[in-house]
Amino acid sequence: MEIIGKLIRILPEQSGETAKGRWVRGGFVIETSEQYPRQVAFTMFGEDRVAMIKGIALGTQINVHFSPESREFQDRWYTDLRCFRIDTFNPAPMGAPNGYAAPQQPQAYGNYGQMPQQPVQQAQPMQQAPDFASAPMPTSDNSMAVDDDLPF
Repeated sequence: MEIIGKLIRILPEQSGETAKGRWVRGGFVIETSEQYPRQVAFTMFGEDRVAMIKGIALGTQINVHFSPESREFQDRWYTDLRCFRIDTFNPAPMGAPNGYAAPQQPQAYGNYGQMPQQPVQQAQPMQQAPDFASAPMPTSDNSMAVDDDLPF
């Protein structure tokens, strides 16, 4: 699953030691850009995943790839949204005319599903549609008539 929002907070890291070794947990919060914005918190486990959010500035628009996971403890259910990849991008600038899009160079963070680096194509302006009202209309004798007199 994925969701787009603005990075508004990076949560403090938590770490510990178990029989399997050292563990690190981190997280962050985004705010969606809907009519009624929602704040959504995500968690990440592992030093490599926790480090990927540190390089992103607050206020940056990001696309978060995550998997929801729930577990039961003493007849109560707890749900985590576990982030495994983050893409940053620059949306189209406000006030840009239709047909133009800001060149996007997605930046993938994380080691799952890395995006291949491909050249970005520049957007082409939309062309004006042809005006068919001024085109000559064929008549019953297959000659092109300039008169646009309608039969009804």
